[in-house]
Amino acid sequence: MVSKPDFLSGGGQDHFRPELQVESPEGELHLRFYIPSHQEFALPATGIREVLELSPDRITPIPNASPLLLGTLNLRGRVIWVADLGQFLGEVTALNTDRAEISVIAIEEQETIVGLAVDEVGGMDWLDVQHLMPPTNLPDTMAPFLRGEWLLGAKNNQCLKLLDQTAIVRSARWAG
Repeated sequence: MVSKPDFLSGGGQDHFRPELQVESPEGELHLRFYIPSHQEFALPATGIREVLELSPDRITPIPNASPLLLGTLNLRGRVIWVADLGQFLGEVTALNTDRAEISVIAIEEQETIVGLAVDEVGGMDWLDVQHLMPPTNLPDTMAPFLRGEWLLGAKNNQCLKLLDQTAIVRSARWAG
């Protein structure tokens, strides 16, 4: 490799070739996903430990637990709670667990890991938090967990809501 002129130029010093440099994206990396009511949300990638697609039978139900909790999951030797994110946020529509796979987003905050079951994962996107607007028309059950929203389509008032993973993990709803 050292003898190839493509990797070295002038006097043995390393210089990046301008045509190979990648332009840095705008904003921060976020995971986009949907809850059963078809609302779209995002979480910053920095707080996501893992995204899993797993069979519902890997989630162990817990008797007499809160209805928003689907159960527990063994994540690489560590037992974590898994919640229906839509119900956690106050949605009436429950997650359909009668399917081949469920998407679970494992979020981490200071050694605490919680699994958030969602309807569908949309993918990763670079989103500019400088364009984040205060959330509007929110139910009281959802408001404490949102940092803001991006307007996606002005015609049909579509928006992408940014969740606050710290508020979710530290919520008193886990005790209920």
